[in-house]
Amino acid sequence: MPLISKKSIDEVTSRADIVSVVGEYLPLTQRGSAWWGCCPFHNEKTPSFTVNEDKKLYYCFGCHKGGNVIKFVQEMEKLDFAAAVELLAKKAGVRLEYEDGGSLAHKDDSGRKLKEEYIELYTRVSTSFHYMLMETEAGRFALDYIKSRGLTSETIEKFKLGYSPSDRRWLYAFLRKKNYSEEFLDASGLFSKNYKGYAFFADRLMFPIFNRNGSVVAMGGRFLRGDAEKSPKYLNSGDLIQYKKGETLYAFNFAKDEIRKNKKVIFCEGYMDCIAYHQCGILYAVAPLGTALTDEQIKMVKPFAGTILLSFDSDGAGQQATRRAILMCRSKDLEVRVIQLSGGKDPAEIMLKFGAKTLTDDVNSAILDCDFLLNRLRVLYPKGNPEDKAQASLDFFEYVDCLQSNVRKEECLKLFSQTFEIELEALRKDYTDRSRLSRRMVKKEMGQDRGTAGAPVAFSAEIQAVATAVSDDGKLFRMMRDQVSSDDLEDPQARELFVIMEQCSANDNFSVNSILNRCDDENLKDFIVNSIRQFSDYAEDSVRDATKRIKLGSLRRKEIVLQEQIQTLSRSSLDEDRKKVSQLLEEKMDVARQINLLK
Repeated sequence: MPLISKKSIDEVTSRADIVSVVGEYLPLTQRGSAWWGCCPFHNEKTPSFTVNEDKKLYYCFGCHKGGNVIKFVQEMEKLDFAAAVELLAKKAGVRLEYEDGGSLAHKDDSGRKLKEEYIELYTRVSTSFHYMLMETEAGRFALDYIKSRGLTSETIEKFKLGYSPSDRRWLYAFLRKKNYSEEFLDASGLFSKNYKGYAFFADRLMFPIFNRNGSVVAMGGRFLRGDAEKSPKYLNSGDLIQYKKGETLYAFNFAKDEIRKNKKVIFCEGYMDCIAYHQCGILYAVAPLGTALTDEQIKMVKPFAGTILLSFDSDGAGQQATRRAILMCRSKDLEVRVIQLSGGKDPAEIMLKFGAKTLTDDVNSAILDCDFLLNRLRVLYPKGNPEDKAQASLDFFEYVDCLQSNVRKEECLKLFSQTFEIELEALRKDYTDRSRLSRRMVKKEMGQDRGTAGAPVAFSAEIQAVATAVSDDGKLFRMMRDQVSSDDLEDPQARELFVIMEQCSANDNFSVNSILNRCDDENLKDFIVNSIRQFSDYAEDSVRDATKRIKLGSLRRKEIVLQEQIQTLSRSSLDEDRKKVSQLLEEKMDVARQINLLK
């Protein structure tokens, strides 16, 4: 593959204004011939980071990091050498030349040309979908829908929202006329793997997914009309040569400068929530893409942000996702706060009903993750008996383990002891010997019915049930889907597999091989095969029993959320909040009735 020529590298280094480039990331003040600022690579209050404009070099006297403008961009944007050169070349207006010789460090990615071709394809398709939304009668209903959700024309334009035509054959024919080959299109991720030429996205509101540099690399599509039982609410591109969903964050291209400026980031649930934050002027919000938050996504923001704000749904799955994200972020020594929305169920709804100020106030009032977890444990274990306290402490110890400061660990243990009225010394002893306590509690739980009040659905129960339902040509899955949805599942792998099965069922292509082909995780594939093999003789009973437990767990989590909302609103003196309490009490009674019926 061609390499960037040394001549081009020298030209980029020469023409790039290092003061301007560095100044995009941190404030600089000139002192004599040098420019000074606080180092972006370590925490400091007194500036020790200097930029020499004449020599085109930077150096920190505190952490001793230094180099030229290319090295700085590599460090700040987490890019390889070639990508950093290309980024600077675009900024400086340098046309790069390539040659066969040179250092391996300059070597182009072997698949870069193909990646660029697919990025160009997705850019063209997103432009066509945007035109369909804004200018055609076919897309009018989708445009009316998003405007009814409070989105402005400026926001729609910024995020390049679109509409995919209902005619599944249109896109393939359109692109073939543009001289794209069949092989290229078949591997693009835009079309069905089983029905040649049929678009993967049809009759949906479309959300282009951008990489960190603002290029379109993938798509997400929201269901708006038709039979909701046969179509998942969202369809998302799978992993592609130019796109890895676990390594990408929605809206990061728009948010990264604000994240860097504010030193914080909001992780929210999905496309619409993220867009709502941006429209309300909260520009440091991003969202995972159809999966649970990943280590790679956290690593993307860690160089720029010291504080993570979590804004996931208030239902059971959202609460579980919040807890998981807290543990992941704390283990990477990041501060964490949780946004608790004062009205409505998500940021998009709050923006529409109450406006930008309410959403901004909620963000500014975000609570510490420790307080969130303690509030949650108080609801999960309300009895206050020794067994509840022991189980709550085990749950909390997982959080304490993730803290990187011994002082913080000690303070959190004190807060737990006060909340649950436990002697601090006894709590410290249990924390020190938590492995023994954990074994005792597991043995006790194994001797009890999994349906005991307060007991969450086990991870193995969810993923095993969904994996077992892969067999029998969709009969077991349809039986499961009649009772539960993906929102009822806490485990992200089980939820992802459930969505894949929904997609296959909607396309009338439900088979073991079809589902395995859509799974990116090899371990999950092995688990599916083993589950089918091990439980084939009594698969129906296994799926039926597990579905009941999943539904029961989902209802209990809903009951917890309702109780939390009731407790919060009961402290209010507003008439509208009192009315809301009455509504919530009715909902809670209905949920309790459903739980009793299942039990």
